[in-house]
Amino acid sequence: MTELSGGPSLPQERRIVTAIPGPKSQELLARKTAAVAAGVGTVMPVFAARAGGGVIEDVDGNSLIDFGSGIAVTSVGASAEAVVRRATAQLADFTHTCFMVTPYEGYVAVCEELAALTPGDHPKKSALFNSGAEAVENAVKIARAYTKRQAVVVFDHGYHGRTNLTMALTAKNMPYKHGFGPFAPEVYRVPVAYAYRWPTGPDHCAEEAAAQAIDMITKQVGPDNVAAIIIEPVLGEGGFIEPAPGFLPRIAAFAKDNGIVFVADEIQSGFCRTGQWFASEHENLVPDLITTAKGIAGGLPLAAVTGRAEIMDAAHAGGLGGTYGGNPVACAAALGAIQTMRDLDLNAKAQRIEQIMKTRLTALQDKYDIIGDLRGRGAMIAIELVKSGTKDPNPEATAAVAKACHAAGLLVLTCGTYGNVLRFLPPLVIGEELLNEGLDVLEEAFGQL
Repeated sequence: MTELSGGPSLPQERRIVTAIPGPKSQELLARKTAAVAAGVGTVMPVFAARAGGGVIEDVDGNSLIDFGSGIAVTSVGASAEAVVRRATAQLADFTHTCFMVTPYEGYVAVCEELAALTPGDHPKKSALFNSGAEAVENAVKIARAYTKRQAVVVFDHGYHGRTNLTMALTAKNMPYKHGFGPFAPEVYRVPVAYAYRWPTGPDHCAEEAAAQAIDMITKQVGPDNVAAIIIEPVLGEGGFIEPAPGFLPRIAAFAKDNGIVFVADEIQSGFCRTGQWFASEHENLVPDLITTAKGIAGGLPLAAVTGRAEIMDAAHAGGLGGTYGGNPVACAAALGAIQTMRDLDLNAKAQRIEQIMKTRLTALQDKYDIIGDLRGRGAMIAIELVKSGTKDPNPEATAAVAKACHAAGLLVLTCGTYGNVLRFLPPLVIGEELLNEGLDVLEEAFGQL
């Protein structure tokens, strides 16, 4: 009898055969506790055996509905056919040469795809790396080389990584920064247009937040000192915050007027996640640089900085790179993932997921007043939980709902500066029946509060 493999062939069903976690997962968890550093946390203590489509099967045989996609990584599904086929072929040819030593076509082909897919019709170039944090760090290096300036401006609730520089860029202390300083200098934080929590209300949010941010940059930093302004078009770890409409174009225009490199961090929001290739497109933004990772390569580690050719070429020869950057197997996987996104029209799939989820979640919000806000685009949707009758954050209820979902076989993630946001990142290939079943489980979890 042939053992089931993962990928699209995995049965698309929720199946609970043991308590969560089951005995095999508990055994592995004990081994993890003994062998893995305590700082490496786990959202859901089940160990994966296979995954594909919209499910993850654990070592005990439980099949879980996946509303996390490995934090927006397996957008094309885990072990998507084109990803596996191309990566397998590349594995048979060679696993590594180092692009800086003897280059290979796959790296060039990924950069060509990025030039074609990212917003704007200007000449573009890319450099490939391993992780989102590495991409953001290199975007800062490139912007500093181009402008000959040092300061970097970021925003409240932003998240950009776990390296020293990207921790400095990140807003939230716990768990990302606490105890790990001192951090890199010349980083300045300004307000973002968080409509749900803006003091004068959402109608004034974009204009007032942009004015405040620009005033702070002008008075406290000086535009002539700013190399880059970096923002996520949808703020991820900070709570899936969509800046109020008009805010991003105003900040981008300020950057352009002052010779500042405008960087869109699309690591979580890129590659069809929001129903467009990139979230910047929702407001017709054309960033100078875009950082990407997560969904780019169907689960293999790859990241990129893509941008205006004259800016990308500012770094001296040898100034950009890294031993594993643009690994040939990861590049092959990326080409397979991009092919899958095109073939299956995953932008349309993301838009359909948004339609289903917002319809169901709006009904849930009408029923439970602790759901203070429903927001997001495409398959990047969130609900913010508050204490009844207030806007006070309710992280306790958020944790309780997540725990109930996990016990019932639905993997959900939390986020937010206040720890009170449930975020939903289903694979873009998830079936509608499975998606609705996951929302049924979520509704049942709220009923247990």
